[in-house]
Amino acid sequence: MSFAKLGLSQPIVNALDELNYQQPTPIQAKAIPVALSGNNIIAAAQTGTGKTASFVLPILQRLVASGAATQGVRPKRIKALILAPTRELVLQVQSNIKAYSKNLNINALAMYGGVDSKPQKQALIEGVHILVATPGRLLDMYTQRALHFDELELLVLDEADRMLDMGFIDDINRIVERLPERRQSMLFSATLNNAVRSLAKTNIKKATEISLISKERKPLIEQWAIPVDKDKKSALLSHLISQNSWLQALIFIGTKHGAAKLVSQLEKRGIEAESFHSGRSQAVREQILHDFKAGKVKYIVATGVVARGIDIDDLKLVINYDLPYPADEYIHRIGRTGRAGNQGQAVSLLSKDDFKNFCAIERKLQQIIERRVEAEFEPKKPLPKSDLNFVPKKKPASKLDDTKPSKPERMSKSHGAKGHSVTQIGKKSKSNKAKRTQLERQRSDKPTKRENTDNQNTKATPNGDGSFNPWLKR
Repeated sequence: MSFAKLGLSQPIVNALDELNYQQPTPIQAKAIPVALSGNNIIAAAQTGTGKTASFVLPILQRLVASGAATQGVRPKRIKALILAPTRELVLQVQSNIKAYSKNLNINALAMYGGVDSKPQKQALIEGVHILVATPGRLLDMYTQRALHFDELELLVLDEADRMLDMGFIDDINRIVERLPERRQSMLFSATLNNAVRSLAKTNIKKATEISLISKERKPLIEQWAIPVDKDKKSALLSHLISQNSWLQALIFIGTKHGAAKLVSQLEKRGIEAESFHSGRSQAVREQILHDFKAGKVKYIVATGVVARGIDIDDLKLVINYDLPYPADEYIHRIGRTGRAGNQGQAVSLLSKDDFKNFCAIERKLQQIIERRVEAEFEPKKPLPKSDLNFVPKKKPASKLDDTKPSKPERMSKSHGAKGHSVTQIGKKSKSNKAKRTQLERQRSDKPTKRENTDNQNTKATPNGDGSFNPWLKR
């Protein structure tokens, strides 16, 4: 099936031909006709299957059919809104829109935080057909009355599961509440978990659901893991790059500090790399990605910020220096390679501290990931074997013995700031200990019943100073 048979206009088809888009992917073939009919959509497909074109192409076609492409847009108004979780994904979607609308008079604006808002405000004044934005910056601009939604016709929630993972649920709901009720809404996600379905149920009414997660052909990604002790990971990585002559790789790591440290370690071994994380400015990150795609930068050490939405043509290799949690994040990481039917490789450096995450990933994939031992880098203690049926043990709930009263927690008071008393639990207090000692002494001084009987048979004998000694018998 060709794109022309999907109902797209000739200028759009010509642009796709120039991009060498020969035929629609499964998600595009399913979603585009439904979107062109004006129905709401909830769609799920794996990373790297062409979800962006599935909603951008229908938007362009609708703008062409309505005449908006030739009439222009009033100041501070937009026709279509695409919400995306990260700045990188926003820029990627805007880049795709420009490529697909090459032969049309349609413009798109990327709106995100971390940069000066004045150019974005000016672009809105001049008129924008399609706005691609992160939820936070969009709300800021709306509260500043930089744009209005009264002419909006289409809404897209892209990478919805990722937006929920990043805590954008409240921002999304506030935005949707301000949009016209008469609009077409589309949600695209890599997964359709309960949280995504709840979001869709609240904000997208009477939608057609399209899920191709289990039906699509899996990406051609060769996966394997190399067991290694944590303190030898950087040396192993350097060895692998040199030994295998890897010309380019995207290396994922857990933290910003870890990324900077690993770049420094690689440089000491003669391997130049760039760190890529949220701590670097947007301009620097854009330049690094541009240089990486152009082949000027060979190795990027990145946190999860680039795990989604970044298209790097023919990227051969992804390396997991640290394994992520949850397991879904691993799928999105390795999804940067093996895209559009190309082959790719995903290598994980598996240390003991990552073993639980590794097992969770295998259970998610429902497959055992091959382990390859690298000579001179074997871990001191072998890692356990994989078990897809393993279920983590839950700690049994503690049962209180009714026959034995539980010991009360020792509580004492210490003085906090400005003389306030602070209750401390489980810590003995010297003053309380002294009080208990005094009480014990008082109790020991009280005569027992037997002592009272003995005292009745004892006569006090006067001492020389007029006092009596009760312990002397007659």
